[in-house]
Amino acid sequence: MSDKPILYFLCTGNSCRSQMAEGLGKEILGDQWDVHSAGIEAHGLNPKAVEIMNEISIDISNQESSIIDRDILNNSELVITLCGDARDNCPTLPPNVKSEHWGLTDPAKAEGTEEEVNQVFRDVRDEIKKRIEALK
Repeated sequence: MSDKPILYFLCTGNSCRSQMAEGLGKEILGDQWDVHSAGIEAHGLNPKAVEIMNEISIDISNQESSIIDRDILNNSELVITLCGDARDNCPTLPPNVKSEHWGLTDPAKAEGTEEEVNQVFRDVRDEIKKRIEALK
């Protein structure tokens, strides 16, 4: 692991929200934080998340969907859960690890036209971006 503090984004399946957060975190905080993401389960990288991130020139296509790594978790400076399931089912954190909860809509469950679904992904992406920028 690097000398930088670890920021760990967690959600249910590590397919959308946490993947977008990892990509945005690396882009925005890359020189300040070692950014990772994981899920309670690994559901695979959602192609729509990749597409929506490409709109802002961030390529997450090589990121992998993975389950929580206890070594990364226990060595994190900050753990951010992005859904209630991750918050409720996250392994117990050591006392030195700070945590925050950002309850965000699951864009993978969005319904409607393709444009309506895309907009839900964009809204979640933009909310994550705004919150990460506030961490600087």
